[in-house]
Amino acid sequence: MPTEIQLQDRPDEEYRDQLFDVLADAEAGDTFDVVADRDIDPQLVRYQLEHDRSLEWEYAHPDAEPRELRVTVGEPLADDSLGTIDVRDLKPQRRHEALLGIFDDLAMGEGFVLVNDHDPKPLYHELKSMHGDVIEWDYASKGDGEWRVEIVKTGDSEATDEDVVTRYDVREIPKQERHPTIHHRYGMISEGGTMELIAPHEPRPLQREFRQQYGDAFTWEVVESEPGRCRVQITKTDSTSESEASAADDDATAAPSDDESMEVTEELDVRDLPPAQRHEEIFQAYADLDTGTGFVLVNDHDPKPLYHQFDAEAGPEFRWTYRQKDPGEFRVLIGKAEPPAGGTPDEETEVPF
Repeated sequence: MPTEIQLQDRPDEEYRDQLFDVLADAEAGDTFDVVADRDIDPQLVRYQLEHDRSLEWEYAHPDAEPRELRVTVGEPLADDSLGTIDVRDLKPQRRHEALLGIFDDLAMGEGFVLVNDHDPKPLYHELKSMHGDVIEWDYASKGDGEWRVEIVKTGDSEATDEDVVTRYDVREIPKQERHPTIHHRYGMISEGGTMELIAPHEPRPLQREFRQQYGDAFTWEVVESEPGRCRVQITKTDSTSESEASAADDDATAAPSDDESMEVTEELDVRDLPPAQRHEEIFQAYADLDTGTGFVLVNDHDPKPLYHQFDAEAGPEFRWTYRQKDPGEFRVLIGKAEPPAGGTPDEETEVPF
């Protein structure tokens, strides 16, 4: 029977010590039910690094408060092996928060194995932009819902003390990956958080795109500008004209009029699925569509980051129309229309950098 570890309402100095003391006395196969008032993923990775002992853990519910998870103690790590964190059951926002915290805590030469349900390459760009060229990134496996990457900090971090949630040097990101990467990560930032972009010049087309997508719900500040380098800080705010922003967003993602005649084949409700399974189910449903058909996606939050991923990858026949936007219930018609005459668009379509 699992032993309970109660970590709620503990001072910071006791939090990690209590967890480590209990785990240190455990044997392989022992299980613990941990209740905490914060994410403990960084502490569990740190334990593996310091004690050369593998751990596995699974949350009872990815979004529940307090955090409840079951931790299983594994065998001692082999020489040169790294501790592992499997983030497939975490919501995307918590994935990035946990992984950024873990990397911040690494000393030079330390690392971990990341397990994800899709290629986590955007994280590589994020870490490199924030810490400099001190990341060793090696794929151990790719595809089939399980991507494994060995991540090692190879030098001292070049991170600054500026109060930003994340930073991307878009000069280092392939052009066709820039839009999906920026919008996907921006969608995870909480109100008041700041994203910093480093570009070869001020990305005014991106600013116009943000205005179209997010209305007045952000501020845009150029904090540095010199030839070949421009730093822009984008802060997510509470829009004072929410209805206008919503209308702009609907215009940006609304489908052409042929969607009204599109045949709806099913309703796909992913609210009860673990985050790791949602994208797989949605993309498979899209792949199974015939031309002129679609399905209604039901989600518990605005799936806008998914829109940008589809928009970048699915081609001109992709359609997306919001049908409902309520707290806890968003409905979107996702469809596959007839491709435009003349074939697919030019793959070298310019992006705003």
